[in-house]
Amino acid sequence: QVQLVESGGGLVQAGGSLRLSCAASGRTASVYRMAWFRQAPGKAREFVARITWRSGSTNYADSVQGRFSISRDNAKNTVYLQMNSLKPEDTAVYYCAAAQGQYVYDFWGQGTQVTVSS
Repeated sequence: QVQLVESGGGLVQAGGSLRLSCAASGRTASVYRMAWFRQAPGKAREFVARITWRSGSTNYADSVQGRFSISRDNAKNTVYLQMNSLKPEDTAVYYCAAAQGQYVYDFWGQGTQVTVSS
């Protein structure tokens, strides 16, 4: 099992920045990839960004490309999501997820609320 705990959410004005953190514990050696997803009220959960644990390669949703940056600290077993130039449409609950393989995210955090006011 891998446990994930997110932090760093909050209320910010449009154009502002926030950094989310996701601390992983447990069988972290089994993690191949970690990602951030988000879910806005009344909408389906959507992919935001992902990072491969060993190589550090990253991918982003088109909607956040150039504004968000995902990174990891292997020593701390922590993944970060730096969010800049935030827009009201970025308002959502943000979830951290971990995958032991390439395609299925096996473990999820409890989520952290991000609210961007206009």
